[in-house]
Amino acid sequence: MQRSVIEQAKDTAMRGAIAQLLPELRAAARMLTRSRAEADDLVQDAVLRMLRNLDAFEPQTELAHDLRLAVRPWALTVLRNAFREGWRRAKREQLHLDAPPPDIPPQPAEQETAHELRDLARSLARLSPTLREALVLVAARGLSHEEAAAICNVPVGTMKARVSRARKALADDLAPVIG
Repeated sequence: MQRSVIEQAKDTAMRGAIAQLLPELRAAARMLTRSRAEADDLVQDAVLRMLRNLDAFEPQTELAHDLRLAVRPWALTVLRNAFREGWRRAKREQLHLDAPPPDIPPQPAEQETAHELRDLARSLARLSPTLREALVLVAARGLSHEEAAAICNVPVGTMKARVSRARKALADDLAPVIG
């Protein structure tokens, strides 16, 4: 069955919007997985899922004027779901359940900022995936609590609580380092 010109143009525009979101998806995936290789795999899986389901995507009417903005929440939701699915699979298989967080290679001593970033990365790695996800969406990605709650499919109050608990856990974990 031949597709109409309008459908082909919509698919092309959607693919372009997804391509524009790749850097943001990679950054979000990197924060979720703590590994560049796993983040790349996660983004690839999410993009494949999005491409397979282009026909199912319906933009919110208030965002329909900017396709990139309309695709963004959907793309982050697909990425999150792919991450969660992989996380559950790994948990079931017990592969990485007790593995310590990866060590970040030491930075030159003259770079105080690099040490602070390493400490922050280690503290983020110690957070549970749900708390890390909430903090990344709100604090790092700049989404509102409402947008993050919609992506995670939880009530806004739950998202606010998760962000609050994640910030407190980070503050407690970094207190000895900061002083």
